[in-house]
Amino acid sequence: MSGKNGLPKIQTDKKAADENIICHDDSAKPVKAQTVDELHSLQVKKSAPTTPTVGVLGLFAPSPARPDEQIQKQQLQSISASLASLTRETGPKLVKGDPGSRSEKSAPVSHKTADVTPAPNNSDSALKFTHILYNLSPPELYEQAIKYEKGSFITSTGAMATLSGAKTGRSPKDKRVVKGENNGDDLWWGKGSPNIEMDEHTFMVNRERAVDYLCSLEKVYVNDQFLNWDPEHRIKVRIVSARAYHSLFMHNMCIRPTPEELENFGSPDFTIYNAGMFPCNRYTHYMTSSTSIDINLGRREMVILGTQYAGEMKKGLFSLMHYLMPKRQILSLHSGSNMGKNGDVALFFGLSGTGKTTLSTDQNRYLIGDDEHCWSDNGVSNIEGGCYAKCIDLSREKEPDIWNAIKFGSVLENVVFEEHTRLVDYTDKSVTENTRAAYPIEYIPNAKIPCVGPHPKNVILLACDAFGVLPPVSKLTMAQTMYHFISGYTALVAGTEDGIKEPTATFSACFGAAFIMFHPTKYAAMLADKMQKHGATGWLVNTGWSGGSYGSGSRIKLAYTRKVIDAIHSGSLLQANYTKTKVFGLEIPNEVEGVPSEILDPVNTWSDKDAYNETLLKLGGLFKKNFEVFLDYKIGADNNLTQDILAAGPNF
Repeated sequence: MSGKNGLPKIQTDKKAADENIICHDDSAKPVKAQTVDELHSLQVKKSAPTTPTVGVLGLFAPSPARPDEQIQKQQLQSISASLASLTRETGPKLVKGDPGSRSEKSAPVSHKTADVTPAPNNSDSALKFTHILYNLSPPELYEQAIKYEKGSFITSTGAMATLSGAKTGRSPKDKRVVKGENNGDDLWWGKGSPNIEMDEHTFMVNRERAVDYLCSLEKVYVNDQFLNWDPEHRIKVRIVSARAYHSLFMHNMCIRPTPEELENFGSPDFTIYNAGMFPCNRYTHYMTSSTSIDINLGRREMVILGTQYAGEMKKGLFSLMHYLMPKRQILSLHSGSNMGKNGDVALFFGLSGTGKTTLSTDQNRYLIGDDEHCWSDNGVSNIEGGCYAKCIDLSREKEPDIWNAIKFGSVLENVVFEEHTRLVDYTDKSVTENTRAAYPIEYIPNAKIPCVGPHPKNVILLACDAFGVLPPVSKLTMAQTMYHFISGYTALVAGTEDGIKEPTATFSACFGAAFIMFHPTKYAAMLADKMQKHGATGWLVNTGWSGGSYGSGSRIKLAYTRKVIDAIHSGSLLQANYTKTKVFGLEIPNEVEGVPSEILDPVNTWSDKDAYNETLLKLGGLFKKNFEVFLDYKIGADNNLTQDILAAGPNF
């Protein structure tokens, strides 16, 4: 049967022909949209980022549903108040959403609030709206970064690679803390302290500069999130930033709220103004460079100028917790933490290169957190919602969990990758040696969610002793635990590329001197009190050299150190017989399962005993010299506690 021009005639059934329907595909209904824009609007529906909270007790209960417009209005009014200039007594006009979105329909919120009467303002800034990109999800932030921020790329694993600008690490010499009436006597000032003072007026000058810069932008990113997984002591934080990279970084590092928690967030307990793309005014008092990181504990605010390194935000919040938590009799700790299947918790302290990340990440134990914790009457809780891992020389074989966590949603800072394949070369230090990866903690397979645990049973202090005179493991008395906690020792080998083989001792009080706010002895006394109350044992573990110093001896095998840690976790090491060493007075076990007994006492591994004794005395002298800065702080009745701690150090 032929049709016109000899083509085959299409056959239809009689019913279809009767209804004048020819070849109608009725397998799916046509879309209801009348325009392409309307069709695109059907792609998205309301959602919010979340952090897994299964099993969390005491979380904020969901409130009755409220109209979206009312919730948005309250959120924008709160953000406007955060961005208010104290000289103008008004916040900026805000509108929610991306200014580049054609479908933006959100109504602006007035800068007027019930509690603030705006002063006359005739500048151009009063005529504009600032768009607020509020708690965006990782995919949204990816789009923003790749579209608007030069140097942002998607790597082969799906992680976002970006650059932090000229600064690829923290700037501790540019960090300032406001010295006010309420904290002047409390905080640790002077020699040895990380706290460099500034006055209230200078802080407000820098705050005004940061706020004016942020309000001058067409859009800013706002994160409302939490610190501390213990709901009883949770802190609300707000981060206002100019870069999608910073927003994604903090999305990963802080605890992500549920939609219900976000609706009821209200006013933050602490606010960060990250204007790091804009320099401070070097003519301002206290400024020593174009970078300034300023913390005002009275106002609960932090200002960042002149550095885009995201770690400043993370560690600024850690400094805040080092202030707020001890005020509540909660110990803030720069440590890793994991938990066995029987509920036994261990804390790991250690400076860079000591193995804190490697040893706290254990396939047979649950990871509570890798870096920042609180120890309260409720037990241990992670402060953060993510991990910030060094990734120089990272390999799948050595760190499989970290390797696998670098995927979509993760942030890679300052790494180098192949242009076409986007494969990252973790050995390349072209930008910096301080390459980093930030990812949510749930990216670690054995992470304990929620990130809380019972009271610790073991407190492990790690030291990479390149002098080779500390034993692989020693059991500490309470006074020794305090002494070595305050000392925060490890040893580095400086200038190895030039053939210099002399170890350099490094001390960082409480294993995090750059972030503590009070005198180290205060934190040590709190640690001892909690350890005594809950029956925890202190251990000093050397992951460094044996049989000689760096250059003559060899590094203790990781397999042996893991056996030591396993014996601590199992409790078997408590049953061992111990021998006391000279100079440091450390109790070393006579045997540890799986570890050669001859290496447990370092003197046995040195062929030159005189060289061992000389090196031991040298290291002891370095400990004594370092501890001199802490002797001006007196605690305990009649200063007894200070004397007990001092007596627990090297004795010769």
